[in-house]
Amino acid sequence: MTGLPADHKRPRPQPTGGVAVTAATAVLIATAIQQRPRPTLPEVRAAAWRLLRAVLPSRRAFAVQLWDGSVLPATEPETARLILRSPDSLGRMLRLPLDVAMGEAYLRGDYDIEGDVGSVAGIADTFDAHLTPTSIAQHLRDVEVLRRQAGGAPPPPFAQLEGQPHSRKRDRQAITYHYDVSNNFYQLWLDRRMVYSCAYFPNGSETLDEAQHAKLELICRKLRLKPGERLLDIGCGWGGLAIYAAQHHGVQVLGVTLSERQLREGRQRVEAAGLAGQVKLELLDYRDVRGEFDKISSVGMAEHVGRRQMSAYFAKAYAALRPGGLMLNHAISDGLQQARVSSLLQSGNFARRYVFPDGELLSIWETLKYASEALFEVRDVENLREHYAQTLKHWAANLEREQASALAEVGPERFRLWRLYLNAAAYYFENGHLSIFQALLAKPDEQRRVDLPRSRADLYR
Repeated sequence: MTGLPADHKRPRPQPTGGVAVTAATAVLIATAIQQRPRPTLPEVRAAAWRLLRAVLPSRRAFAVQLWDGSVLPATEPETARLILRSPDSLGRMLRLPLDVAMGEAYLRGDYDIEGDVGSVAGIADTFDAHLTPTSIAQHLRDVEVLRRQAGGAPPPPFAQLEGQPHSRKRDRQAITYHYDVSNNFYQLWLDRRMVYSCAYFPNGSETLDEAQHAKLELICRKLRLKPGERLLDIGCGWGGLAIYAAQHHGVQVLGVTLSERQLREGRQRVEAAGLAGQVKLELLDYRDVRGEFDKISSVGMAEHVGRRQMSAYFAKAYAALRPGGLMLNHAISDGLQQARVSSLLQSGNFARRYVFPDGELLSIWETLKYASEALFEVRDVENLREHYAQTLKHWAANLEREQASALAEVGPERFRLWRLYLNAAAYYFENGHLSIFQALLAKPDEQRRVDLPRSRADLYR
């Protein structure tokens, strides 16, 4: 006995003139839509014009060119042009979530961007800004026409990792996918030290080399490095910070990475600098580090750790740090909440699928919560959001300038991915959707002392 009324399983009467929308009915409706004939090209063109005029920002520095050569002009001095390559292009770009659909369409070559990619990068942010109850029906009809024209399209190849997320094996696969692309490729657009993290522009007019030098010096000063101390650099990349800290602050450094190509290049750079007795770079998971260190740096690595492993990450760092020592954690964070942009439109999954597989961005409060739970004392937090926007613009401009060499090194699809990623990331940092924080953490000794002066004045002398 279920306790339900006796007539529970009887079919319920339908309201007069109504239609019962069952699962079978929904399937029939969907099938009917799929079987509708493809629209004519004039219908597609008309739908595209109506929709573009409705959803594009009224103030924009980019024009849109359709497959037939017709142009919706920029409303401000034109710095870029978005070119739809075929009648299928816009329909493929308008699937949900928009960030994935538009990114995949660009990788496939459904559309191109000539000129300043950054001026087009935030286009999806405006797609729901002009919707009203009276216009939404027409917009949906136009979208349906465009999507019917486009049909299906397979996604470009993306990272397909095996194993449990953030297991040692899978983390190595994720790092290999992103960082083992080609050392020559990264050299084309990074600074001369190959520092692949946010630079520091104290005056705003520095070159990229100068700004990365300033960033490395700022990190070393925040850690108050002293000659003879042992520094653990988690996620050492090509060895830029490890080499700088040894050269300019006299420390002994152990740098660890999961990228074999980074390790090879980093060791060559250590040898060339004459620091083989002072800097040791290892292919090693941070969870397998042994020994005690006076200071720890982690720059652009925590994004790869994952929320589920964040407690273990800080606990490992705390255990490896001597009492009184310091850790600097430098990581990207979620920025402003985009309340006006539907989560259906902006999923954030494009970057996790094509750029940083398994990458996760935590809010700064959440990062500090995990650090505090590991018994770290938070001593200083600095937001470098504007600095990262400027860094990314330098990288994107360098990549654009070296386009021919980049295409020869990694091919068109990988080049297009990084071109889109660098410019879009610059937009997101500039507009507050993303931030980046340096958090200085301390492990007090038994007397609650830490290796810090009373003032931060020494950082800026």
